[in-house]
Parts: sequence; structure tokens; C-alpha cells
Amino acid sequence: MNNNYVKTPATISFSSIIEKNFTLSSSQFKELVIPNQNVLYVKNFLNNPPKRKDLGNEVGSLNYIEKSPYYFLRTKALQPHLFLPEITNETALPIMPNSFVQMDLKKGDLIISKDSNIGEIVILDKDYPNYMLSGALCKLSVTAKKYYLLAFIKHNVFREQLYTLVPKGATIRHAKTKFLECKIPLPNKNVDNVIKFIESITQAIINKELLVKQKHQVISKTIKTELQKNQKADFLKFDYPTINEIEVSNRLDTGTYSLQFKEIDFLIKNYKYGYFFLNKNLKSGSTPDTRFIGDIDKMNYRWVTPTHCSDYGVIFMDEGINLRGNNNINEDCILFINRTSKGGKGEFVGIATYYNFNDFKFGHHNQGIYQFSDKDKTKMLFILCVMNCELMRKYCAALSVGSKMKEMKMEHFLMIPFPNFSEQKQKEIAMLYHNSEKDYHPDILTLDNFLEQDSIFNENAGIYELDKTAKYLKKILNQAIDDIINDREVRTSFSR
Repeated sequence: MNNNYVKTPATISFSSIIEKNFTLSSSQFKELVIPNQNVLYVKNFLNNPPKRKDLGNEVGSLNYIEKSPYYFLRTKALQPHLFLPEITNETALPIMPNSFVQMDLKKGDLIISKDSNIGEIVILDKDYPNYMLSGALCKLSVTAKKYYLLAFIKHNVFREQLYTLVPKGATIRHAKTKFLECKIPLPNKNVDNVIKFIESITQAIINKELLVKQKHQVISKTIKTELQKNQKADFLKFDYPTINEIEVSNRLDTGTYSLQFKEIDFLIKNYKYGYFFLNKNLKSGSTPDTRFIGDIDKMNYRWVTPTHCSDYGVIFMDEGINLRGNNNINEDCILFINRTSKGGKGEFVGIATYYNFNDFKFGHHNQGIYQFSDKDKTKMLFILCVMNCELMRKYCAALSVGSKMKEMKMEHFLMIPFPNFSEQKQKEIAMLYHNSEKDYHPDILTLDNFLEQDSIFNENAGIYELDKTAKYLKKILNQAIDDIINDREVRTSFSR
């Protein structure tokens, strides 16, 4: 992380050396250097300082179980690109009921990490009565200027100064409650409107993140319902694998022989309108031997790896690459993650991401991704939606191979059955992901009508459009925060 706001002084006084217990480490003398001196501390925004009941607890791995009504929220649920917690099988672990500690987690609570990825923060999108926080997390109670505080903690100005307050440990950093001493700059001009501007944009981004989750669930439910309502009269007969079946599949693992896998396979293949497979228009990726990876604005191509892609099928990281040779993304396509070190039981392998060439231009993806294109864009996006639905996540988990690094080879993708939904049903599902008929018009937005007009846009926007406009608003938000930090006049406009 580049330090833009925290600097090391050119000279230090003897008194400051005494104050630092005679250390001469330059990192101990770094300080926040910003033009705007109108600041409050994080603790000034809180209703009450964090108490013992607001701090998480460690339950120990012995209390992790397969299924439970109670969950243990880990620091991985707090991601830098998200304002809401990312709840997955990897970030929220089921635990023994007798180890659960009630923390009364409510919608609107801020959750901050004080260990490991220190300073990362999210806001809860709903009540989580059956969840508890890990010992690395802390609940903050904030009412006034909550979204203003959240926006600033998400900004680099907060993370940079927190890093200067917390010395590097041998393994992970422990911030304890030092984050309460971090400074949060306040605007000096047009104060009320600027704070409203910051908070409105932050709320809009949160709304879009929530809708992405909800539309993802609608896609999964729509696909499952269509399959279940249109089954042929046949019934699944489950048997343990025969020697012949094992010889044909050339696999001894139990994933593809499990009842769950065979139920999903049967549900698709028993669909009364049939099913289809991907054609062999799958291309593997590569990591060029000679390459330069960095700022996307200074590179020729967009660089895409599995870590750049979210579970909802969008590219959330902007990174560029210069390379010797030819790039491999030159058209609209979908990208399948074929390998990942992400935890879990393989449910993250096979996730598909849309590469919108009109937005992203020329790009290049590595060998952890397969590329697929089809002239029928609706069909291509329908395939993406099927790959990302809940049923297919379980299906791909069974297909995947490997212990530490889960992987699906090209032949695995070619054996996945896709239900032959009608063109109308495919379009209905595809539009939940990408509705090209929806345009965002920031030039008509004002401070008074922004949240209302933004909500109207969100109603029919697809996952792709919600993510795209959230990114757009994040850029405006970061510019406004930079202006406040540097004591410049903030332009309260939604057009760039």
C-alpha cells in the first residue's frame, strides 16, 4: 500500500526519541500529514466505547462442526472491496451450540477488524442473531454520521495512519483498540451538504451490494424452480458406483458418486425440454514469461486472475498488464475459474465472470481461467447464471479435483449439462445478471433526489449494472474524501 498521507520526518528531536522509548526505527516516527486540521477521532463518533460484550471470542477449532444453527464469523468476511459482510462457507463457520456467545448483532452495526487485516470494516445488512464474532472482530455502536465514518474507515487515509500506530508483528498485526485514536477529517466548507453527499453515496453503494446478493439468490431460485416444475415422469434410482462406472470415470473420490451430485445431475438431465453441453470453444489462459503488472491506467491490457473475480460473477479488482506476445481477450466472453486456492470444498471452482469488452477493452487472463464465447449473448449469459447458481456450485464442488488447490479441467467443463430453457426464460434469467437496456444518468441526479432516483435505476438493473454503478460511485466518493483531507472544496455532483 502506497503511503499518501503518512510521512516519515526528515529530522527528529531528542525529546521525541525519549518519548518513543529510545527507539530509532523510522516507522515509529511516522505521522499523519494532511492539510485539513479539522478532525475528530474515531472514538468521538461512537455512542459508547466498545465494551467486553462488543468484542468477539475464540471458540477453538474443536467446536467447528458440519451443520449448526449457530455461526462463527471470521475476519475473511470483511473484504476491502465490500461494505457488507461476505457470508460464505469459508467466512462463517457452523459451531457447537454450547460454544456460541450471544452478541446481539443488529442491522446497521459496524464490525471492524482489530487483528490480522486490521482496520477492515463492514456494516451489517440485517440482524444476525445466531452469529458471533471471532476474537479479531469488534462491534461499534454509531448513530450520528455513521455512513460518514464508514466511508472514511474504508479509505486509505484511515488504514495508513492505523498502520503507523500498530507495529508489525512476527505473523499478524494486533491493533487492539488503537483504531479509536485514528483521525477522521471533517469538511470546512458547505459542511452539511458535503456530509450528506458522502453519506448518500455510501448508502447507495450499500444498497447496490445488497441487491447484488438478492438478485443472485433470485437467479438461483428461478433456475431451480424451472427445473423442478418441468421434470419428466422418470425417477432417480440411486446406486453405489459399479466397477465399470469407476473405470469409465477414472476416479476413486466420492464426489461424483454422492447422492447430492446424482440428484442435481438427474434434475438437469430429466428436464423435459432437454439439455446441452458447452461446445469445445473453451480456451485456456496463460501467464506470460515477460510481463509487467500494475496500474491499469498505465498498462495496455486488463489483467484477470481468479482473485480478481467475485462469487457473484463480476470483476472487482482493476489491474493492468503489459506483455510480450499476444493478449488473449479480444471480445465479449465469460471467464470460468478453473482453479483456486480459496477454501471450502470446491464450491468456488467453476464460478463464471462476464468480460464486457465494451467496458473493459483488450485484456489477458491467466491459466487459472478458461475463456468461453458465443455469438448468442443471451445464451452465453444464461450459461454464466447457471454456473453461478447454488445447484451448480454443489455440482462443480463434486467435479473438482485436488486437495489444497481445487481444480476443474477442461473435460470437466465439457461434461456439465445445461438445461435447455426456452429463449424467453433464458432471457429473463440473463437480464437479472445483465440488463443492457438500463442506462445510468448521473447528470440528472441532485443531492435531494439522488437516493430516490438511484433506487429507481436499481429496480431493473442487473448484477453487472449494479456493480458497475457502485464502482462509479466509489470513485466519486474517494475523490470527495481526498478533497476533504486536502481541505479543498468538495464538488457535490454525481457526474464526473
